[in-house]
Amino acid sequence: MAAPTLFPNASLSTLRPSTQGPQKPSSYSFFLSRRLKPCCPQLKPSFCRSSIAFSCRAFNQGNGVPKPEKILRTEPPSTTGATTKEKSRIPHWSLMSAESLVQRASGLTPLEVCKWVGFLSLAVAAAKSVLRLATDPFFLMYFSWTWLFWPWMVAFSLGALGLYFAYKHSAGKASIWEQLVVVSSAFTWLTLVPPAVANGFLEGWPVAFFFIYHYFFFFNVSVRKRLYGDYYLRPHDEKWDVRLPLPYRVAFAAAVLVSHFLAAFEAPPLHQVPGGWQNLPIWLLVMVVLLMQYKSVLHLSNYSEKVVVPTSVVQFGPFRWIRHPIYASTMFLFAVYFAALRAPLSMLFILFVGVLYYGQKAKLEEDLMLESFGDSYETYRNKVRYKFMPYVY
Repeated sequence: MAAPTLFPNASLSTLRPSTQGPQKPSSYSFFLSRRLKPCCPQLKPSFCRSSIAFSCRAFNQGNGVPKPEKILRTEPPSTTGATTKEKSRIPHWSLMSAESLVQRASGLTPLEVCKWVGFLSLAVAAAKSVLRLATDPFFLMYFSWTWLFWPWMVAFSLGALGLYFAYKHSAGKASIWEQLVVVSSAFTWLTLVPPAVANGFLEGWPVAFFFIYHYFFFFNVSVRKRLYGDYYLRPHDEKWDVRLPLPYRVAFAAAVLVSHFLAAFEAPPLHQVPGGWQNLPIWLLVMVVLLMQYKSVLHLSNYSEKVVVPTSVVQFGPFRWIRHPIYASTMFLFAVYFAALRAPLSMLFILFVGVLYYGQKAKLEEDLMLESFGDSYETYRNKVRYKFMPYVY
């Protein structure tokens, strides 16, 4: 009696190689190809399924593994053509033919058609705007190192990007470069956009203070880099993160932005602002403010843990004359910028807003210092009576 075969209802005609392209090998054919590898090293799993008939002994030793008994026919692999894996790497240029494109276009749904039409419309509109701007004589005349026309779309795009990265930073997910975009977008809207709106071009002090603002506000980051080798804030006691309620912070930020716009419209046109040696006092004030900020941050970091938590009462450097030199230097920086633009009313306004906001913040910090250091800070406060300005306030 003949042994049972693996394919009892299959004939040799049904076991011939398929002409419909390569097929996925089954797990059993893969097993057979591995078992036949010593005698047929060239055998492929696809040939095992399509071109080989097997006669197996049905579990004669109880191990449940059929053994191949006879190979009826094998086909050696082709040496002239590419394998299936190699053929899959060949680019299908037929997909780029007109007929294939028509077929793919006919298979689009109405929603997909609307999406593509909208995308193409935006692309055409953007290309027209760029071409119109590139050929605009007004843009070409003012686009230089000293005269810079500021397009509104660039300002709004940078502002929106800064707000998005600020939201990520509030969630603790912003990288160093994204935080830099937040700072740069804020300083752009403070120093460049207001005078560009008021004058139609940029030159002189707004461009200079755009870089001065960056240099001033990166002192804290530079101290972290100097102490730890990177720019990241270390974990610390959150009670030292003194912050006013969110409405106060939003109102202060809005007041600072409004004051910069008021200064731009109060000031004379940029080309009428005096230059040369007449601006020497402004540069001296800029150096005083920068040095005041740098010395304050440096002395505070020397007597602080992780640049945030103070370990003792600091009484050196600018802290010998005023109790809050970092807040004072920030207000003075804004005031010096408005003085450079020749906008005295706006300068008084920003000083008033700064005293209100930083006065509330300084009160919270002093209460925390009294709680932590007690009589030591009380003695310092009695010795240094001024908060922001010596002999004034």
